[in-house]
Amino acid sequence: MTHRFYLGYIKDKSGPLEPREHVWVNDTGMVNQVLRVLRMRVGEEMVLFDGKGTERLYKIDEIEASAFHLQHVTDIEPKYPKRKVILAFSLLKKDKNDWVLQKATELGVTHFLPMVSERTEKSGFDIDRAHKIIVEAAEQCGRHSIPLVNEPQSLASVVGEYSNNLSICVADMAGETFADDGAEEVLVLVGPEGGWSDKERDLFAEKNLPHIALGDFTLRAETACISAVQLLVG
Repeated sequence: MTHRFYLGYIKDKSGPLEPREHVWVNDTGMVNQVLRVLRMRVGEEMVLFDGKGTERLYKIDEIEASAFHLQHVTDIEPKYPKRKVILAFSLLKKDKNDWVLQKATELGVTHFLPMVSERTEKSGFDIDRAHKIIVEAAEQCGRHSIPLVNEPQSLASVVGEYSNNLSICVADMAGETFADDGAEEVLVLVGPEGGWSDKERDLFAEKNLPHIALGDFTLRAETACISAVQLLVG
């Protein structure tokens, strides 16, 4: 397996590392990861990508005590999700949030909107930790883009901000089979373990938001997130 590294976290002595033809890497964290953890040697290859359209294969051709040199081998065609899916999910317990971020990134989510709904039991959210989980998942699964992630906001705020200019659907057991209308971008709302409150269902009805069915069985909230994403990514 060829290891992939996101350039957003890697710096050299003059600032952010640029994917040039010849690259000297002296970022302490990167040097430690490549030379001491992965134990990569001269002749081995890795991929650097910037999340903005550039993805390149490099070969290690020189190693020093606190740096190594990369030689550009070839450019790689970036892989992007077929459809932009925004996942607005009610916050869960810490480890479940981590799991949702990781797996939904692998499936192709382009934007995460953590929410606080009426029955949300957990409100804390570490956005720096979330971004690191997302980057690691993108590196490992081979996708080029890095999903965005927002600070938590209320369900009403999400619906109010996006309902006028974006296709929104609600994940629910009592929904209809997903009808693919060909939209290039869609936002899906996924509720907490306790489900949507009557007040929230009234909001969905007021905004005329369609409900999509996730199956006949009652799913855990984190499973519902993944099921909804899989249904929408195309």
